[in-house]
Amino acid sequence: MPPVIDREKCTACGACAEYCAEDVFFGSEEGDVPQVSYPEFCAHCSCCVYACPAEAIRLRIPLPMQLLYKDPVRAV
Repeated sequence: MPPVIDREKCTACGACAEYCAEDVFFGSEEGDVPQVSYPEFCAHCSCCVYACPAEAIRLRIPLPMQLLYKDPVRAV
C-alpha cells in the first residue's frame, strides 16, 4: 500500500521524493504535491514519513507486514 499524502498539509517541498530509496514518487516535480507513481515498489521503510517537515505523509502498512513492523520510536 503506497504512502498517503495529505494534500492540505503538503508544502510541495519534494523531501519525500528526494529521500525515497525506491523512487515511488518518480516523475513528481518540485513545487507540486508529489504523486505516487510506483506504489508496488514501496518498501514501507518510512523514509518519506520522517523526511516530511509538514508531517503530511501517512504510511499504510499491509497486514502481513504489520506482524513484522516495529515502530522505531516505541521500540526504545
